[in-house]
Amino acid sequence: MSNDVVQDAIPSQSGGGDQVAPPPPHGAAADAGDAGYSKDLKARHINMIAIGGAIGTGLFLGAGGRLASAGPALAIAYAVCGLFAFFVVKALGELVLHRPSSGSFVSYAREFLGEKGAYVAGWMYFLNWSTTGIADITAIALYTHYWSFFTDIPQWVLALIALAVVLAINMISVKIFGELEFWFAVIKVAALVVFMVIGIVLLATQHPVGGDTPGLGQITDHGGVFPTGLMPVIIVMQGVVFAYSSVELVGVTAGETAEPEKVVPKAVNAIMWRVGLFYVGSVLLLALLLPWDKYQDGQSPFVTVLSKLGVDGAGDVMNLVVLTAAMSSLNSGLYSTGRILRSMAMAGTAPKFTARMNASQVPYGGILLTSAVCVIGVGLNYVVPGKAFEIVLNIAALGIVSTWCTIMLCHWVFVRRAKAGLIERPSFQLPGSPVTEWVTIAFLIGVVALMWNDPDVGRKTVMLVPLIAAALVGGWFAVRGRVRALAAEDQLKR
Repeated sequence: MSNDVVQDAIPSQSGGGDQVAPPPPHGAAADAGDAGYSKDLKARHINMIAIGGAIGTGLFLGAGGRLASAGPALAIAYAVCGLFAFFVVKALGELVLHRPSSGSFVSYAREFLGEKGAYVAGWMYFLNWSTTGIADITAIALYTHYWSFFTDIPQWVLALIALAVVLAINMISVKIFGELEFWFAVIKVAALVVFMVIGIVLLATQHPVGGDTPGLGQITDHGGVFPTGLMPVIIVMQGVVFAYSSVELVGVTAGETAEPEKVVPKAVNAIMWRVGLFYVGSVLLLALLLPWDKYQDGQSPFVTVLSKLGVDGAGDVMNLVVLTAAMSSLNSGLYSTGRILRSMAMAGTAPKFTARMNASQVPYGGILLTSAVCVIGVGLNYVVPGKAFEIVLNIAALGIVSTWCTIMLCHWVFVRRAKAGLIERPSFQLPGSPVTEWVTIAFLIGVVALMWNDPDVGRKTVMLVPLIAAALVGGWFAVRGRVRALAAEDQLKR
């Protein structure tokens, strides 16, 4: 990609009450969508949001079905996907230090790939989080039904209540969002640490788990590392990538913290060991405690282990944890899409009302738009309560892959510009550029291509790609006139 096709950001007029965006660093393009935000997120908020973004229902609940499908090799799948997730967030962290922005990778796409790139990145991210939001409220309703007190309440009512509560929290202030995410992350980390301590003690003492003695024999005596072959491991990669889908939140939150240059590098670097400890470590521990075929889809693998130990209330505790994880995901989705849509609206690629902010400096327009799509999810819970989760989860995976590919493309162009002397790279850098970017992109595209081998769900998801592409093309033709008008208006102001 030549430098002459890389466009600057297109700042434009904002709604009433917005502040003037601060001047960007040398060589960086300003984003009008960054004006007006508070800087209320503290270092502890960012650090715990980074943890929360790397730990969710994909581990607490999804690991059970994946262990039953891929066996102990699931730990390898988590390690591989975790490495590429780290590359993505490392690249994003470098871009954040180049220019912190609440528009995050959409703002960087505008700067390095042009407005079309920002348009595609933004709407694919919206597709990701709006469908993930539907999955989240569906999961919340299902988890709540676990307790008999709520079983008589229709699933769609519980989904609507969950959406209303999280929407209200997001509207109050970014500080409230940060506090909520902080405590959500504390609950998830505490639950994992307690389980891992229990698991290590069981392993060290050779205490039987439901008649099985923990140790390497649980792997070697039950088909080895790849008991079902290599293909099941490859197929579960899609779900494993989805499990890491919130790591990019670090880039969005950087626009609302006072010292991103200090906070972001620490948060990004910590993601690597967290992935190794919490994901790879816990899955390996699960494989050592019980044979892989003792785990099952739809049940938390941690509950499986604890229930075989006769621990009363294990299901209740873990259900509360996965409920917390789903609430955290929904909370993050509304937060991030609100900021992304505002950045897009200021350039003309999103509806005007998504640029609006309330008195608490919250971009409520974009948050409401995402919530409106989630209301469709409430309808799905009413019409097809048994299929709502599966319908939307796979669509979200396409949005995640698109987002991560965009981040790596932006970083590649960023490095090229730095080598040309147009901008300066920070000391915090993604290693191995440009090989790292292209290997990561190839891996992500490969994950989507390999989804075709799953005829039940994956193939149907891949078949949606042409439809999504057609919708994006049609949408661009609908907004390009406004984009050009705002760009021309900005040129007159300069």
